Amino acid sequence: MLRSLTGAALLLAALTPQASAETTTSSSQAIATYCPRPLHRATRLIIVTVPEMNSVKATLHTFERGTPADAVWQRSGPPEEAVVGSAGIGWSDNYSYLAKKDEAIKREGDRRTPAGIFRVAGPFGFEPSRVPGYTRLSQGNSFCVEDPTSSLYGKFVDKRIAKLVKSSEDMSASPSLKRGLIVDYPARRGAKAGSCIFVHVWDGQASGTDARIAMPEDRLTVLQKWTSGGFTAIAIVSEAAAARFKGCLPLNSATSKYEQRATVPEPNPRRAQKDQRAELAR
Repeated sequence: MLRSLTGAALLLAALTPQASAETTTSSSQAIATYCPRPLHRATRLIIVTVPEMNSVKATLHTFERGTPADAVWQRSGPPEEAVVGSAGIGWSDNYSYLAKKDEAIKREGDRRTPAGIFRVAGPFGFEPSRVPGYTRLSQGNSFCVEDPTSSLYGKFVDKRIAKLVKSSEDMSASPSLKRGLIVDYPARRGAKAGSCIFVHVWDGQASGTDARIAMPEDRLTVLQKWTSGGFTAIAIVSEAAAARFKGCLPLNSATSKYEQRATVPEPNPRRAQKDQRAELAR
């Protein structure tokens, strides 16, 4: 029941880390010069790639490393099939500096999965589970707010509170949401930049989602357990755009193929200290 849907648990999906990526700008695009903050602490990494921004079919890669201080990511399993939004992907508002002119920016209701690098906030579902960090939802009483005019935009609330906003999603109304992972996506009210982003159960490899990531239920069950083993980041990108994160992801930019090992650059020390202070204050 979203851990009774009270206190800190009620605001679980409200956590909104910033991108924390310095950039350099050329005439064609910007490139991050060091890695976004979710990668600083991550020991597990999910990378979801699509061939083009408008593609629905995706590939999900998983990597891990011993500690955040390790610069080397190692693949933890083979690539897997997944799907994204029925309109493809669009750059999250806080990563819009990486977009080319013809690339979409994520907006509420556009059926595009947000592109960028985010934290995975934990697994959820309607059935009991012993997976660490698991949030159990309650049938008919677990809602996610989709009203960009509300201060609760992007947050989990109970039915009583859901009645007070213009738009919210009954999580139990969709069979695909019976199991999933919460993506710690920054729902920005002013930008109407989208909300309630999850990894959930798919309807098949030919069916896109509202604006989320979906995969087979049996594989998602494994992924839930795997992400509970450490701080997990998720990167959602097109194959061409992945290189704009300039070494942050285990990608061979020359071949656009994910390698067994890759070096992740350390963040700017001063900015890293600022990010650490902000993290501790959350």
